[in-house]
Amino acid sequence: MGFSLWKELRRRLRRGMRPGGLRLAVVWLAAASACAVATAVPDAAAAAPQALNDDPADARYEAVRSAGSPVDVTLRRSYVCGEETQPLGRMTAEQAIDLLRRHPDWRAVPAGAGAVILEERINDLSPACKESAVFGIDADGRLSLFDGPPERSKVLRTFYQLDVRHMETSLPRERYEALVRGIRVSDLDEYNSVLSSFSEYAAPADAGAFDAS
Repeated sequence: MGFSLWKELRRRLRRGMRPGGLRLAVVWLAAASACAVATAVPDAAAAAPQALNDDPADARYEAVRSAGSPVDVTLRRSYVCGEETQPLGRMTAEQAIDLLRRHPDWRAVPAGAGAVILEERINDLSPACKESAVFGIDADGRLSLFDGPPERSKVLRTFYQLDVRHMETSLPRERYEALVRGIRVSDLDEYNSVLSSFSEYAAPADAGAFDAS
């Protein structure tokens, strides 16, 4: 629009415009340009909400919307070892979605009509695991994590099948017996160290299949 106005002004100048007419044309051109800018600004502002609605991250909220409103919300903290849950109460769908917006690392998990779980994954041992997690060998010869001494058979997680015969002949006797009795771990570094140190004794079918994370 500005280009057209300048073109019109130049056409009039070529025809011979008097000084007073020139000043009037310049004023007219400035007013018309300001009007064009003011008209364009609302259009840009109106386009912003549409861009927000097209955000691919919007799919994160689908589990909340499908649960209905209001919705019972539970926070679940999933650790490398262990899990904790905390009821957050009854909320509108908008309130639950706002929680997800403020915590981009959380994800919503369906929990039936009228309920949703917000899950937070934490790369650490849970407080309960730090208190009682013990590595040992289960009844089937697999490296497992126990809640307390292995003889209680309270398995928290199983990792890989061990070549027990190879361990008995290759490991120092005290190291093998320590695993049979149970190796206590109280932090993520110790946890990963045990997994790594015994991985070379994994049975061929399970070798390299464990996940230390």
